[in-house]
Amino acid sequence: MKLITWNIQWGLGMDGRVDLARIVSEARRMADFDVLCLQEVADGFNDLEQNDGGNQFAQIAALLPDYVPIEGIAVDLPGEGARQRFGNMILSRLPVGRIMRHALPWDADPTTRNMPRLLLEAEVRAPSGTVRVMTTHLEYHSAPLRSAQVAAIREILRLATMRARQPPKPGAGPYAGGQAPAANILTGDFNMWPDDPVKRGLSAPLPDGSAGLVDAWEVLHPSVAHPPSFCIADQRYGPPHCCDFILVSNDLAPRLRRMEYETKTRASDHQPAFMYLK
Repeated sequence: MKLITWNIQWGLGMDGRVDLARIVSEARRMADFDVLCLQEVADGFNDLEQNDGGNQFAQIAALLPDYVPIEGIAVDLPGEGARQRFGNMILSRLPVGRIMRHALPWDADPTTRNMPRLLLEAEVRAPSGTVRVMTTHLEYHSAPLRSAQVAAIREILRLATMRARQPPKPGAGPYAGGQAPAANILTGDFNMWPDDPVKRGLSAPLPDGSAGLVDAWEVLHPSVAHPPSFCIADQRYGPPHCCDFILVSNDLAPRLRRMEYETKTRASDHQPAFMYLK
């Protein structure tokens, strides 16, 4: 499986131009990807910088007609004649099984501006076995909210681990089951630096003793710091640093072959990350 994750900032490049075709072209240049995980996809928001308010979920799906498009709407607001939606997206050219959308905690924090966040999950049937692919975009402005969202993801992982250990249950219609996968991939913009204790919490053992996730970059490059994935061209939000990650379950770690960050493109304010899983 070849996977790319990218916070695309609704296609807004560092040249001030929104160009979704450029996003797809840059991703294709990086790799012949099987799965593309995107954050900051917009629909109906014409008040975002340089955005025309179009449905980017549909536009990206049209640019990748051979891929299954999966929408993960975190923000859904009334607009003038249409809904305003904002969130994540997964596109897969591999078969897709169960899809789940997990709303992450959005507790009141009057000290910051913040917005609803989501974990989007899809069971992707790779040739070597089914893998649960998850992508998210965690809170930027509120550390307490970000910490609560990581705790929620750990609980989602705990329940997924329990389901994977159970035999498939018989059922039909919406009760149809199937064997839950044990393998997990978590991608996205975590809005944390690599050594943040909250980010490290995703690698800590789960409450039932099950292993957490491991950082794919650290597995393949144990003595090398993460390349920067944010603030390379614009330091308004700090010095260049990495906040975009790919984490995998321990069973997938031996199958990792490549993990890299593309630090040259300026098609977004973030950089894409690529992983190749044998």
